[in-house]
Order: sequence, then C-alpha cells, then structure tokens
Amino acid sequence: MEMKSWRIWISFAVGFLCLTACSPVVQDFTSERTAPRYETEHFLTGDAAKLPLKQWWTDNPEDTEAIIIALHGFNDYSNAFTTVGPYFASRNIALIAYDQRGFGQAPRPGIWAGKQNLIQDLEDIIFAVHDRHPDIPIYVLGESMGGAVVINTIAQKHPDFVQGAILSAPAIWGDETMNGFYRMTLWLAAHTMPGNEFTGERLGILPSDNIPVLMALGKDPLVIKKTRVDAIYGIVHLMDDAFRNIDKVDVPLLMLYGAKDQVIPKAPVQKALRRINTENRIAYYPDGYHMLLRDLKADIVLNDIVSWIKYRKDALPSGYDKLVKTRTQYLAPEALTKEAQDAQ
Repeated sequence: MEMKSWRIWISFAVGFLCLTACSPVVQDFTSERTAPRYETEHFLTGDAAKLPLKQWWTDNPEDTEAIIIALHGFNDYSNAFTTVGPYFASRNIALIAYDQRGFGQAPRPGIWAGKQNLIQDLEDIIFAVHDRHPDIPIYVLGESMGGAVVINTIAQKHPDFVQGAILSAPAIWGDETMNGFYRMTLWLAAHTMPGNEFTGERLGILPSDNIPVLMALGKDPLVIKKTRVDAIYGIVHLMDDAFRNIDKVDVPLLMLYGAKDQVIPKAPVQKALRRINTENRIAYYPDGYHMLLRDLKADIVLNDIVSWIKYRKDALPSGYDKLVKTRTQYLAPEALTKEAQDAQ
C-alpha cells in the first residue's frame, strides 16, 4: 500500500514537471520604459522594440481632420489596411497601422506577444502620435483581435488623447459563451504541446465574400498560416478580458458587426452589447462578414466610420445603426436578421 502511494506521488510529480517544462511560450514584458516614437516605416516602443509601420496621409497634411491608429487581426499584419488607408486619406483622415508583436515583420512572428505587450504598445503609439501631432484628434480602430486589444487598453490604461474607438467585428468571447470542454482541452494542449501548429483549414470558415482578398492573404508569406497552440491559448484569454472589460470603455464607441460573421459568434456579441453604454453607436450589416473593412461592400462600412468621426451625433449614412435602438435587440439573432432585411 505504501509503495503504491509512492508511485502515485511520483507519477504526479513527473506529470507536474512535464506541464511546467511545456508551459506556453509568451514574449517577455519589460516594465522599464523610455519615450516611444514613430518614424516613416517603423514604430519604436517604450522598451525599444521596433515594429513595422504603414501610414496614409492626406495630400495636404494641414487638411487632416483626424488620425486613426489601426490594429490588425490575429495572424494578420498592417497590410490589412492597404485599401482602408487610402480611402480615409482621401477624406482628410490619416491612418497609421503597425505590425503588432508576434505578427508580420514584428519581433518573433508566431510567438504570442502577451496581453501586457499588446496593450502597452498601443498606449505607446497613442502617446507618440499625439506628441508628433498634438492638435489632431486621435481615434483607435481595432479589427477582430485588434478590437480586443483596443478594448483592454482603453479599459485598463484609460489613455489620454483618444477621442473615440472603432471596433470592427471585435474578438470578444468570454467564459460564459465558450464551451467548457474546449477550454479544458485547449489548456491541456497549451501546457503539454504548446509548439504544435494548426491551420484551421478544416473548419470551413469564410471570413469574407471578397475572394480575391482571401486569395492574396493565402499567398502572402507574412500572414501566419500555421498557428501555435499557445498562441491560440493566448488570444482566448485576450478575448475573455475584452468581454469582461467592454463596459469599462470610457470613450465614444462605434461597434460594427456583420450578420454573416462566421468567426466571432453572435452569442458573445449579444451578451457584450447588453453591457455597453447605449449612447454609443452600434451598426449591424446584413451582408457583412468578419472582414467588414475588406468585404465587397466595405465602402458602406468605411463611409459609416468617416461619418461617425466627422458627425458624431448624426445617424450613419448606411442606416444600419437604426437597427439597434436598444441593447435587448441583440438577444434574438433571427429578429435582427429579419429587421436588417426589411431595412433593405
């Protein structure tokens, strides 16, 4: 009996050591900071990380009415805004996008950056942009994972100088709406085989109706095609925090969501919308997919964003914000879809 007990304890100890040895890999966070700055093609963070950067400005910089700092989605990079940037620039709104850590040409692509790094980097670039352009209003735009970073940054850091936030199909998916078995399986995988990679090809998800854009993403070597398990584990926790923190966003908010989004389910979005300020603007696009800013009807969405920035109190040009008069409307997806169809 005594020998059996020892075997149990030895097995437990070996198992624990295996889990410890296979912990998820996360990029280090450095608390020591210096003044961040951004140049033409890169952004130097407060801990001296060099993040690639793209900018689109108006022909006459003096005509710039606002600056948008844009954050891309999971496994993507700043190239996500190559069609968005010129659109805004032609309407006197500059756009600045950078490769978030772990993505594109930023340090250690494929390795999860960690929530602290992602949040601090956004706060750093907000500070750097304001320092360079103190008289121009700053907005932040987050697509998918970028939306989760925006939510968490504003909720936790409350950065100065931000006049408003735009969330395009934000990655909000909390404990209440995610299958517990999947969570347990993911935890086990992240702590036993964190470096294993998955492509997600068998999921059959269509993120956009813009097939040429999807084909270009498939050929782009900087778009991550194989995702580490620990990176998936990291973004799930980031989404958890965004779900919990959305009611702490204390700047004007424009939230955009498509009825045909196959990436972020309606259920967590519906629950999150119950907890945001009803004075914020919410738009529901009946033909929109997850990649609203690059869909075939992206111009409708982009025009709404421009209008919201310039004429905050007016209804959106598309009219799709009228679909959401109260938060409770998001409790019935079928009713929403019907209402969206009627609006057309």
